[in-house]
Amino acid sequence: MLRLIALVAATAALNGLAADKPAFATHASTAAGNAHDAALAGVFDAREKDWRNGAIVYQVLVDRFAPSANLAAKRSLYPAPKVVREWSEMPRRGTYLEREKLWSHEIEFWGGDLASLRTRLDHIQSLGVDVLYLNPIHLAYTNHKYDAFDYQAVSPEFGTRADVKALAADLHRRGLKLVLDGVFNHMGRNAPVFAEAMANPASPKRDWFYFGPQYQSGARIWWLAENLPELNLENPAVRAHVYGARDSVVKSYLREGVDGWRLDVAVDIGFQWLEELTRAAHAEKPGSLVVGEIANYPKEWFPAVDGVMHFTLREILLRMANGQLDAAHAQRMVDRMMAEAPMEHLLKSWLMLDNHDTPRLATSVPVDAARRLAQVLQFTLPGAPNLYYGSEIGMAGGDDPEMRAPMRWDRVHDGNVDLQWTRKLVALRKAHRALRIGNYRPVTAQRLFCFERHTDRARDTAIVLANPSDREVRETVMPANSKLMNTWNLVDALTGTKVRITNGLLDVTLPPHGVLVLAPELSPGGGYSAYKRVQ
Repeated sequence: MLRLIALVAATAALNGLAADKPAFATHASTAAGNAHDAALAGVFDAREKDWRNGAIVYQVLVDRFAPSANLAAKRSLYPAPKVVREWSEMPRRGTYLEREKLWSHEIEFWGGDLASLRTRLDHIQSLGVDVLYLNPIHLAYTNHKYDAFDYQAVSPEFGTRADVKALAADLHRRGLKLVLDGVFNHMGRNAPVFAEAMANPASPKRDWFYFGPQYQSGARIWWLAENLPELNLENPAVRAHVYGARDSVVKSYLREGVDGWRLDVAVDIGFQWLEELTRAAHAEKPGSLVVGEIANYPKEWFPAVDGVMHFTLREILLRMANGQLDAAHAQRMVDRMMAEAPMEHLLKSWLMLDNHDTPRLATSVPVDAARRLAQVLQFTLPGAPNLYYGSEIGMAGGDDPEMRAPMRWDRVHDGNVDLQWTRKLVALRKAHRALRIGNYRPVTAQRLFCFERHTDRARDTAIVLANPSDREVRETVMPANSKLMNTWNLVDALTGTKVRITNGLLDVTLPPHGVLVLAPELSPGGGYSAYKRVQ
């Protein structure tokens, strides 16, 4: 029978019946799923309805994203020693300012604001992303705003809360969501509330912070950064201000159109207060998102947050792409992580390859093919891909502050190969349901890094095979998917290359840094499909 199947398939190919068709085409199925599918009834449909699962996130530093049309009128908002740079200038490491207790490059500005950001939403939408994430916009002294003076106010260089509401409304009309950066572990040294507490031991705000001779400069500061005094979250009044009360920071912004919060240094907030904050956000706005900046292994941080920023997975991918971690070792790490952390939370976790705290991808992975491999994995592993502004057009940049350069709008054109590649990856993810909301299953291999994303439908299957080495690899791998039909083709979604599955095994050849994203060829032509009774 197998010889007959092979003969029929070969004859169909010779007769032109096996012409290329989209790998993700739908097909009619007259059969219901099996008992294993029944156990998953409704799971994937429910995931699809939740915008947080597998969303594509675009990250923006407001000061550096779009030049302000009103810069001349607002120069008074940047008093000395603050400096306003030309958009064409690149940020450089500065000197430490003893009086301000910070670095000079922290108070160099490029003048972007919420109004100018709104003029560039067409570019963001054209990428196909789902979420816009803004680095902090609270009233603060520095350009990065991680030293808040007042969480309830927006820094005037950026705009007002009315501008935030208008931005959220613009995004919602376009089908996008808005996530803000919440910096609730610490405030700024010059925040009025801290200055009052520091100066007056009898102040009712004294217990908002930690004071004592055991602390540098008399107060507990985050990672010994004197500009960042830590909040006393053990104080119920502080928690009420941040997230507990109806007019709290977390709840009031959510009511005004914001869809979620990314929490800065969430690992320092701890399990208990994170879980309280997340519950408060969900109570105020069901379906809102809370993502924590947690560089630790993610397993036990759920459900304290909906998702984490996937630093561990990022580290594995970058080391593998740069040849510092072989495929088999990386595979064991990722397989364990996926087995130990709940998939419902992994799908909401942000997977970034670069951001405002790391060198840009073009700098950290300088070999083009290796960088492409890492990006394919970013868009195919479980989670929400997080794109850092400018990386979609190939911007480079080293350590702080180089990675925070102003957006290069001169590079935004259809001829930019990095932009074309980014759009291709976004389209791949949009086209394939399993890449957005599917489960993870290891693929048995020896020298390749490979895995499967799957749902309860065979047609959704995606098998990802990556060769991070600098040598060609020929290998036989086993997907272990009972619904992949024998002697039938799988098609690479990136190139159209076809690979035939034989008795449950795949024989593949990948060039150095090559990647395949294989999906079932459901109806190659001739009116016949091996998937006729397998959903």
